[in-house]
Amino acid sequence: MNKLVKIKENRDFRRAYYKANSLVSPYVVLYYMKNRYGNIRLGVTAGKKIGGAVQRNRAKRVVAAAFRGCLPVIRTGYDFIIVARTRILTVKSTQVQESIINLLEKADLCI
Repeated sequence: MNKLVKIKENRDFRRAYYKANSLVSPYVVLYYMKNRYGNIRLGVTAGKKIGGAVQRNRAKRVVAAAFRGCLPVIRTGYDFIIVARTRILTVKSTQVQESIINLLEKADLCI
C-alpha cells in the first residue's frame, strides 16, 4: 500500500495553487503536481463558504476518507491538494471517491 503523508505547511499549499495542474468536479477541486519525495502527499482545505467549523471539518473528513479509498490506484510521487466545494455537504464519501477517481483518470494518475 502507498504511504500517505499530510501536507500542513502553507508554502506547500501556495506552491500547489500557483504551479500545479487542476481539475474540477461538482464536489472538489483537485490540484496535483509531481514531488521529490516518492510518496503521496495530501492536503485538504475547506473555505468559509462551506459553513461553520463543524461543516468544514466534516467536509475535510469526507474528502480524506474518499482519498484513502483511492490510494491503491494512485501513482506515487505526487502532491495532491483537494479543496472542498459547497455541494460536498450533501453527499457521502463514496460519491466523492468516485468523483476523485474520475479526476485521477482524466489526469492519467491511476495505475
